[in-house]
Amino acid sequence: MNAENFRMPQNLNNKNVQQIKTNTKMKNVIITSFILALVLSSCADKSQAPAAPAPPLLPVLAITSENTTTDAEYPASIQGTVDVEIRPQVSGNLERVYVDEGAYVNKGQTLFKINERPFREQLNNALASLHAYEAALINANLEVDKLTPLVQNKVVSDYQLKTAKASQKIAAANIEQAKAMVGSAKINLGYTNVTAPVSGYIGRLPKKQGSLVSATDVEPLTNLSDVHEVYAYFSLGETDFINFKAQYAGNSLGDKLKKLPPVTLVLADNNAYPQTGKIDMVDGQFDKTTGAITLRATFPNTGGTLRSGNTGKIRLGLQHDDAVLVPQSATVEMQDKVFVFTVNKENKVAKMPITVIGKSGTNYLIKDGVKSGDQIVLSGIDKLQEGQVIQPEKSTPSKVAQIINKK
Repeated sequence: MNAENFRMPQNLNNKNVQQIKTNTKMKNVIITSFILALVLSSCADKSQAPAAPAPPLLPVLAITSENTTTDAEYPASIQGTVDVEIRPQVSGNLERVYVDEGAYVNKGQTLFKINERPFREQLNNALASLHAYEAALINANLEVDKLTPLVQNKVVSDYQLKTAKASQKIAAANIEQAKAMVGSAKINLGYTNVTAPVSGYIGRLPKKQGSLVSATDVEPLTNLSDVHEVYAYFSLGETDFINFKAQYAGNSLGDKLKKLPPVTLVLADNNAYPQTGKIDMVDGQFDKTTGAITLRATFPNTGGTLRSGNTGKIRLGLQHDDAVLVPQSATVEMQDKVFVFTVNKENKVAKMPITVIGKSGTNYLIKDGVKSGDQIVLSGIDKLQEGQVIQPEKSTPSKVAQIINKK
C-alpha cells in the first residue's frame, strides 16, 4: 500500500508538469503578442506625432558704420544779461511803491519813493552855509581891497594885509566845502527817488509802503532782470571739454568759439526752446571742487518767455566719424546693461552686451560689443533664447523705418 501511494503522486506530478508547460507556452505567446502590440502601437503613435515647429521668421539687420552727430545734454541755469539788486542808498520811510511784482519797467522809471523831507532840509542847511561863506568871502575881499592901498602908502603895516588875505583864502575854502555839502545833500535827496537802472522785470517786493528801509538792509527792495537776452550757464567735465575743443578748428579758443554751431536749449518740460543760441564764453579755469569748467550760451528772448532762475539743458551736437549705429528698438536693457541678439552663419542667436556712448536720432552709438557687418535681430527679441535658431528675414530701409516707428 505504501508503494502504490508512492507511485500515484509521481503520475500526478507528470500531468502537472505537462499542464504547467502548456500554460507557460500560452503565457509566452500572450506576452509576446502584448509586446508586439505595444511596439506596433508605439510606431503608430510616432508616425502620427506632430512635426517640430519651424524656426521663427524674424527681421535681421546688417550693422553699418557712418558719419553721424550725437546729442549730449548738460544741465543749465538761466540768468538775464543784467540781474541787479535794487537797494536804497539812504535810510528813511518807504513812502510810495510805484510798481508791482513781475511788472516790466523801462530804464529810468521810478520804482520807489523814500520820504524826502529830512534830506531836503539837509540840502537847505547846506545851501544856507554856502550863502554864509559867500558873504564871508565878500567881506574878506573888501578888507583886502581896503588895506592894499594903505600898505602901498605905508599907512599900515603889511601884516594887516597878509592877515586879510589869509581870511580871504579861508572864506574861499569854506565856500568850496559848502558847495560839496550842497552837492552831497542833492545826491541824497535824489536817492529818495529809486529808479530802474535798466529795462527789465521786477522781482518780489519784500518791503511794502510804510516800511523803514536802510542802505545796510540785508534784503534788497527788489530784483530787476534785463532778459531781452538771457545767459545759459552749463559745465563740461575735463574729458568732455577736451572732446568739445577737438571738434572745431582754430588756433585759439576764441577762434573755436567763432566757428561753433548754434546750440539748443531744452526747457524743463523737455521741449526745445524755439530759438537757438550761441556759445560765447568759456570760464578761465576749472572748478577745483567739481573738476568742471563753465561755458555760457546767449539766447534771444524777445518774447520774454525765459526769466532769470529758469533751468534747462544745453544740447550740444558732437560729430563722430565711422560710427557704429544700432537701432534702439533692436536692444533690450537688463540690470543696467544693454544687449542685442546677434545672428551667426548657422542662424543661431546670441545675446551680446554693447557699450552705448551716445544717441543719434533713433539709433544708439556703439563703442564696442558689435561691429560693422554683424547681423542683429531687429524685432521680436523679447521671446528669444540664447542659442535659438531663427529664420532670418533681410530688412529693407523702408521696413527698418516701419519697425522703428512702431516702437
